[in-house]
Amino acid sequence: MGLTDSIAARSEELARKWADLVLGTYPEQTQVVWRKNRDQFTNPVGDAILQSTSKLIPLLLTWNDAEAVAKALDQIVKIRAVQDFTPGQALSFVFLLKKLLRQEFTAELSARGALEELLRFETRVDNLAVIAFDLYVASRDQIARMRVEEVKRAHKNIVRRANLMKADVAAPKAD
Repeated sequence: MGLTDSIAARSEELARKWADLVLGTYPEQTQVVWRKNRDQFTNPVGDAILQSTSKLIPLLLTWNDAEAVAKALDQIVKIRAVQDFTPGQALSFVFLLKKLLRQEFTAELSARGALEELLRFETRVDNLAVIAFDLYVASRDQIARMRVEEVKRAHKNIVRRANLMKADVAAPKAD
């Protein structure tokens, strides 16, 4: 059985383990809550992480639909783009998959003299990181544009209120 067959056979398990590693990048108190509660409504972030990892593993195996890969990645990248992470921390979740694959398959592949399978598969993970980086930059750009628009709206409201107050002061009061 080749590496891709082994990954496919354990896809759900690997997705959960990868999601657990991603959750491990958050503060301890957050991890406890998100690991305990997988409900999509009371824990949308934890659920989104598991959904993304569950979609990404099969997509990495086939590696023939860049749009689907980007869509599955986008969900988790957007979450991490708005959180208090450096860019490296935000995107480190991709490389946690490499760590997981090495933990799970190095001994087996080494015993068969087939470590090159893992190295070839890790190239897909590296490409996943490049896609994630592009998505992250686009998300951060969108956040910056939204902040600029919010400042413009706030400024416009302040000017409008100032003009109303000015008009109120200038208007003669009837006694």
